[in-house]
Amino acid sequence: MHDEFLCHVTAYGVCDGRRIGVPLGAYRAPTLALALWWLRDRASWIAERLDPQPDTPHLPRGALTPVADDAPDVPRMLRAWCADDVQQEQVAEELAAGHLVRVATSDETTEYELMAESVDALRMQRAAPPLVVPVA
Repeated sequence: MHDEFLCHVTAYGVCDGRRIGVPLGAYRAPTLALALWWLRDRASWIAERLDPQPDTPHLPRGALTPVADDAPDVPRMLRAWCADDVQQEQVAEELAAGHLVRVATSDETTEYELMAESVDALRMQRAAPPLVVPVA
């Protein structure tokens, strides 16, 4: 069982023709349960900022604009991921096994990526002898 996890949330977009990543948060979770909680919390945080409730008092009139029916719905996808117990269990199993987990969704302009990995697995990778391949 892996006991500590590094969690990251990043938004990627294109600026001046280059793909740019903007960190939206990082957390070193001391337990698997806290890693899962933090990933769900950040997914919900992104969803709420992209698609707040229309009656939110701090939004000025006309700030929200409807989008086309066929537009990718990142907030809906993130909220669905948070609420899906089967997917949450799969993420927990992968992390507990020491595997990197990446959850990503995107719209026309931005990709949102949530990642988590075991600190122990990272340490084991660094401790393993490097693979050396001779070049002729």
